[in-house]
Amino acid sequence: MFRINKLDIFIAKQFGLLFTGTFFISLFVLMMQFLWQSVDNLIGKGLSLEVMGQFFWYMAMWMTAKALPLAILLSSLMTYGNLGERSELTAIKSAGISLFQSFRGLIFITSLIACASFYFQNNIGPNAQKNIAQLIYSMQQKSPELEIPEGVFYNRIPQTNLYVEHKDLASGHLYNIMIYRMTDSYEDQAIILADSGMLQSTAEKKHLVLNLWSGEWFENMRSQEFGNSASVPYRRETFAHKRIILDFDADFNLADLGGIASDARTKSIDRIIHDRDSLVHVYDSIGRAYYREVQSTSYREVPFKRKQFREARKMAQSFNLDTLYSKLRPEERRQIVDQALADVQQGVSDLEFKSMLTSDGDRQIRQHEIELINKFTLALTCIIFFFIGAPLGAIIRKGGLGVPIIISVFVFIIYYILDNTGYRMARQGDWAIWFGKGLSPAVLIPTAIFITYKANNDSAVFNIDVYRNLFMRLLGLRSKRHVNGKEVIINTPKYEENASLLSQMNVDISGYSEGHNLWLPPNVLDTFFRYQPDHEIERISNELEEIIEDLSNTKNKLIMSELNRYPILTVKAHTRPFEHKWLNIVSAIIIPAGLFFYIRMWMFRIRLYRDLKIITATNETIINEIRKNRNGLD
Repeated sequence: MFRINKLDIFIAKQFGLLFTGTFFISLFVLMMQFLWQSVDNLIGKGLSLEVMGQFFWYMAMWMTAKALPLAILLSSLMTYGNLGERSELTAIKSAGISLFQSFRGLIFITSLIACASFYFQNNIGPNAQKNIAQLIYSMQQKSPELEIPEGVFYNRIPQTNLYVEHKDLASGHLYNIMIYRMTDSYEDQAIILADSGMLQSTAEKKHLVLNLWSGEWFENMRSQEFGNSASVPYRRETFAHKRIILDFDADFNLADLGGIASDARTKSIDRIIHDRDSLVHVYDSIGRAYYREVQSTSYREVPFKRKQFREARKMAQSFNLDTLYSKLRPEERRQIVDQALADVQQGVSDLEFKSMLTSDGDRQIRQHEIELINKFTLALTCIIFFFIGAPLGAIIRKGGLGVPIIISVFVFIIYYILDNTGYRMARQGDWAIWFGKGLSPAVLIPTAIFITYKANNDSAVFNIDVYRNLFMRLLGLRSKRHVNGKEVIINTPKYEENASLLSQMNVDISGYSEGHNLWLPPNVLDTFFRYQPDHEIERISNELEEIIEDLSNTKNKLIMSELNRYPILTVKAHTRPFEHKWLNIVSAIIIPAGLFFYIRMWMFRIRLYRDLKIITATNETIINEIRKNRNGLD
């Protein structure tokens, strides 16, 4: 049973080559999708190649586990699609090997890939997630490269707003400059105007040197002796040349890992379990402390003796707050209301603070539990996607990068929507964690079982041609007739006999049209309750097909052209909606469905009326051609 045979090696080689290619394609797509989300943190920051290399490396390590399920889905679908397209799958089944038996080698390989996915999720992924989060946070904190725009205020320099009306890209000179120097206090702000200037960075990239020419400097003078005065002194300076040093750190510095390390996504299973237990212990202690506080204040229990309890009960029966409140003076009433309102506001504020603290703890605990489940569900998805992709490939029997990519993207989108929706709802606490994280497996596992069962039994449930034909029948669509000339003719057509049959067919069609007013709406009772088959149209259709089959051996181009004008008759759709009588009765009871099928049948009757007219005209043309060239046709 566990012996490796040549078939397993043959299928494994094809799967391995396709898996390698689809894995790198999937990884590239996921990396580009994440890069598009982080593009604002990369552009204009002057990052070195070393930093960019680290960013892409850690992103690839982080995305590897996510790319594996999609690669398995696409490669397994393409593998069995290629086998079916080249009829190799038919040969395998002819040898007495079932489809599920051919899965044996790939099931083992997929299980190894799932184990590798789990290893990445538990060991490599958390470290990569930690480092890439650190890099992104550091990029967000880094000052951008100096690219001064024209006509707008540039505020990327600390405590400075810089306006430039025009700049010379060749020389680097700036013209018509306005600078607002801002600090924490309004009293010591400055405004600088200059006709021209030049901005340069120092060698250590810690400061900017701004050279200004022909300008003025307006600055508020903050002084202790004017601290309590409403007026603030200022100074005005006119200069021919001014040199200003601005703080501007352009270097890239890694941020501290303190806040990042507490994220559950950067932890292994052992660390998640340990930290989750610690969080549960801490917040349980906080909850018990809150409970004791409320119990000792708002819900304090006072020990009553039996006699005291009876006296308090009697007093409560005769006690009326409204009466006591109405006896108070107006100022006492206002004082009581204000005090009650202040107590309520203080209680609400206290509850909001405690709720914020406890809800933050609940969110962290839920995040740890979600990430703990994620370690296993992503590895399980690899196996699920194999049992979706391989059977689908065996059913559709299409290889290459066309249909398999479309189906793979469709399946992955469904998985992503279910998984992401469950994750968000579980993280917010709206759904239970087991329900949110189990939503996608609960949908995909039965789907995989169903598809595998249908593929193993050679079911046509996913045959595209079946659904296309059903769709065409439902809408009344039909294909055109294609009769092609034959290079070698063995049997010469019986022209005279066919001409006689076509003449008689025209007579029969004329009599049928007079007895059946096809262009009128059909009788409702005959349509749904008193069905009678139309054998005459069936006979005419069969006879016409025999004549077309015989005349298709002709060399006459006009007759061959006229044969393609014959419509393909629908011999039953104009008589009743369904084959079974009980379906017709049910459709009549359900008014919207009955109306649809009634109008549909009327359209089929009108189309049959037109088809009979086309057949009659075509018959006349062929008859005339046969009689005209009677000697030449023989």
